Amino acid sequence: MLTDGAGFRFILSMPATSPDSGFSPAAVSTSAFAHSGIHAAGTSVLNPGGEAETGSGFSRRRFLGTLAALGVTVSAGLAQAVEPFARKGDARCPLSLAAYSFRDFFKDPAKMDFYRFLDLCADLKLGGAELTSYYFNKDVSDAELLRVRRHAFLRGVAVSGTAVGNNFALPDGPELEREKEGVRQWIDRAAVLGAPHIRVFAGSAKGLDEAAGRRQVIKSLEECGDYAGKKGIFLGIENHGGVVATADGLLEIVKAVQSPWIGVNLDTGNFHSADPYADLAKCAPWAVNVQVKVEMKPAGAKEAEPADYQRLAKILRDARYQGWVALEFEAKADPFEAVPQHVKAMQAAFAS
Repeated sequence: MLTDGAGFRFILSMPATSPDSGFSPAAVSTSAFAHSGIHAAGTSVLNPGGEAETGSGFSRRRFLGTLAALGVTVSAGLAQAVEPFARKGDARCPLSLAAYSFRDFFKDPAKMDFYRFLDLCADLKLGGAELTSYYFNKDVSDAELLRVRRHAFLRGVAVSGTAVGNNFALPDGPELEREKEGVRQWIDRAAVLGAPHIRVFAGSAKGLDEAAGRRQVIKSLEECGDYAGKKGIFLGIENHGGVVATADGLLEIVKAVQSPWIGVNLDTGNFHSADPYADLAKCAPWAVNVQVKVEMKPAGAKEAEPADYQRLAKILRDARYQGWVALEFEAKADPFEAVPQHVKAMQAAFAS
């Protein structure tokens, strides 16, 4: 059993050892942990009862990441809930724009492609651009991804992330494996693009009850998170209906996933409770990316209501969020006319 700095205890699964293996549990608490840099933040010793303990300066996400790097498995059923990201200092919310905002125009390359989209982001004085995977060719080459990355750099726009469509709430089998392989493929592509984050879905339980679907999502996120972490890429699970339609349902999964590379892709338009702003505030400490919708529809409302950008900005400031905030325009208006207006409104709200 291992105890982290916050007092949480974990049951560990270690490789089988033999006198000739050169591996012993003590190595986890001494040379292996020292090699991983733990002693810069805390200490790790093996007490007389055989338990390794880490000092209070060691964050649990870092703790879990180190264990994963060492090939040590934490039992998901016994591990305690993952805490929010520990961020120091004030919130910082650079603005981005999601390519999905121009989804109807990407259908015709003569009207919109990623080069035009990046030019638009630059003209709007945005720091980032979210390059939704749907609008690349299915078999896009690394060479094409690099051309897009080069264009973004020359226009002074960072690739803030990308987004994929997937369903992890499936039974074990070929269909789930295809979903995970699709995410891994885009992890590789995101690395080529220079995108630090990928929006992923949990999905809706198919062939399973909801509880079993949640377990499959957790397991799949841990597998894909391990792969993404090796590329330095975060996966943000979006509050997007299905098994994550509510704030509590989303956090149940996020807190259970034992990976330092998994967080929340917080979509401000996807909670439909009586108080969606309260739901957003509850989830914001786990956010690794934020997508802002221009409208919100609380439970009982007949029509969608304009989003309160000032209120959204305060929620993120209170959570000390430090990351991209992407406008994802889904309203009925022409995005070429409406997006610049909403970008200006967001720039004013998030600058204050």
